[in-house]
Amino acid sequence: MAQEIDHSPLTRIAEALERLAPARPREPDLQGASAFVWHAAPPELEPVPRVNRVDLSLLRGIDLTRDILIENTGRFAKGLPANNALLWGARGMGKSSLVKAAHHAINEASGGMLRLVEIHREDIESLPVLMNMIRKRPDYRFIVFCDDLSFDAGDTSYKSLKAALDGGIEGRPSNMIFYATSNRRHLLPRDMIENERSTAINPSEAVQEKVSLSDRFGLWLGFHNCSQDEFLEMIAGYAAHYGLKVDAETLRAGAIEWQATRGSRSGRVAWQYIQDLAGRLGQRLE
Repeated sequence: MAQEIDHSPLTRIAEALERLAPARPREPDLQGASAFVWHAAPPELEPVPRVNRVDLSLLRGIDLTRDILIENTGRFAKGLPANNALLWGARGMGKSSLVKAAHHAINEASGGMLRLVEIHREDIESLPVLMNMIRKRPDYRFIVFCDDLSFDAGDTSYKSLKAALDGGIEGRPSNMIFYATSNRRHLLPRDMIENERSTAINPSEAVQEKVSLSDRFGLWLGFHNCSQDEFLEMIAGYAAHYGLKVDAETLRAGAIEWQATRGSRSGRVAWQYIQDLAGRLGQRLE
């Protein structure tokens, strides 16, 4: 005998509400990987089998910022007080590479319970959902990482980030820390801040509202354009690490010519030259 289907108004309302309700986050398998990408809809942590990172020893010209971030990450991994960190400054100088390298180094040294979770800029408003998931997993510690974080005129999602970093009534989960990279020290364009100043009833309060987002980060780590000596040191470090079969003078001359044609010097430009050189030499970068 066929089962009767309940078509009552209350049942239809309940089914409609169920369809409209936000999807429940899937329970992540945190043992299967050390790094994840957060997806807001449906909410889930996607494991990253192989993280695109470079060895910590290959990051040159950023010794002070490297040491500060490593120390901060190490304290956090041990359950000690640590700060959210904003890595800001010149393009291509290793901001995101440092975050990934620091996570790997500290995770290896601290027993493998440190997880790196990348959240995309457009998913910042879902950060409270991610934080709630993290709060339920006190057996692990999490670095939530947003690469190239910035906000444009008319974008109000920065308020969601401020509220999330403050933690609201529950506070930020004790097993979570937030790292971000940006080309802007204050995360907001200067013309956006100036526009607030000119149109607000109380200009100083409006500007403070915008600038105060950066204050949620206890560490401000600046990255600046490198000198030619630092650039050549990066090149030499890569060449030695990957065993490229080229003499020192040829390597130096090629690196100087490469940076001249690009019109800039940075860790990214150095890596691009190494890729080009390895390809011409017929060697793999493994």
